[in-house]
Amino acid sequence: MKYLEALDKYDAFIFDMDGTLIDSGKLHEVAWCETLTHFNIPIDGPLMRSLAGVPTKDTLKHLCERFEVTPIHSYSYMNDFKENVVKRIFSSYVKPTKLFEVLTAFHGKKKMAVGTGAYTAEAQQILSLCGCSPYLDAIVGADQVARPKPAPDTFTLCAQKLGVSPSRCVVFEDAKLGLEAARSAGMNAIDVLETYNITNDYFLPTTL
Repeated sequence: MKYLEALDKYDAFIFDMDGTLIDSGKLHEVAWCETLTHFNIPIDGPLMRSLAGVPTKDTLKHLCERFEVTPIHSYSYMNDFKENVVKRIFSSYVKPTKLFEVLTAFHGKKKMAVGTGAYTAEAQQILSLCGCSPYLDAIVGADQVARPKPAPDTFTLCAQKLGVSPSRCVVFEDAKLGLEAARSAGMNAIDVLETYNITNDYFLPTTL
């Protein structure tokens, strides 16, 4: 396929997970709706979509400040609540996107990693369920860096783990903040919606 041939110029591929390598938009939409309802935080679909890729604790903090909600629990407690919802329902929602073809086509030829705003344990479970884990050389979650996306640290650490210069890496992303993080890391960035028509069905207007 021509789109695979065009990728051969890079030494390493770094994939965002949710909405990019993994079709998991509905998983996180359902989990967020249950979590926000439980903690009496308003659900604003367009706002949630704009925060795609931001780690859970940071999203919760932003939402509480935005809606002037004083949390009666810690952000860690609320984060754990959402993670437990994800664990309970994730097997019913997740599947790989067409980028799985990239994993199989370049396995053993290119270094490949996932750099995600999810926490590492959750990412490992989802990637394993979807059959992606055997093709990956590294998985970097938000808990492994001091500054998660939109800071470049997640992708910078991926390059370090792969042993590849950032300028020789290409990042696949669906979120604007993720694309920003990739470019800040000095990497090439591919918008998967624009290039591969991969749509993250996370808080789409038609679903609200």
